[in-house]
Amino acid sequence: MRIRRALLFISVPLMSVFFFSSALGQETSNRALKQEPGAELVYSEIRKAPEKARAKRNPFEKDPNAVAAGRILFELRCAECHGENADGGKKGPSLRAVEIQDAEPGAIFWILTNGVVRKGMPVWSKLPEPQRWQLVSFIKSLGPPPANASRPPLD
Repeated sequence: MRIRRALLFISVPLMSVFFFSSALGQETSNRALKQEPGAELVYSEIRKAPEKARAKRNPFEKDPNAVAAGRILFELRCAECHGENADGGKKGPSLRAVEIQDAEPGAIFWILTNGVVRKGMPVWSKLPEPQRWQLVSFIKSLGPPPANASRPPLD
C-alpha cells in the first residue's frame, strides 16, 4: 500500500506543471453558478448517501499532494461533464455548489463509488480507492461559490 501511495504522488509535481496553468482558486464564471428552480433535485443524490458512508474520513484530508493528484484525475475523468473549472457543464452540475461543498467527504466518495447512473454520473468503483479519495480532496478544495455568483441553467 505504501509503495502504491508513493507511486501515486511521485509524478504529481512533474505532471502538474504540464496539466494546469491556473491556480486552484481560479475565479468561477457567473454563468456557472446561477441558482435555478429545481437545482436542489440535481444535488439531492448526495443526501442519499448512507450514514455509514457519510462517516468515512478522507485519509488524504490534510495532504496537499492529494489535491494536486485529484485535480489531474478530475481533468482526465470528470472535466468533460462537470466543466474545466468544476463549475458545471452540459452533462454534470457544478461541484462548487454549496450542496457539494457542505457535503461530508464520505458522501462525495460514496457518489463517486456508486455513481448516479440514471442522471448520467458513471460508477467509478473500479478507480482505485486512493484515487477516489484524491478526487474528493480536490473537490473539497474548490470551496464554496462566491456569495454574489449564480449557478448555470440546468437542462
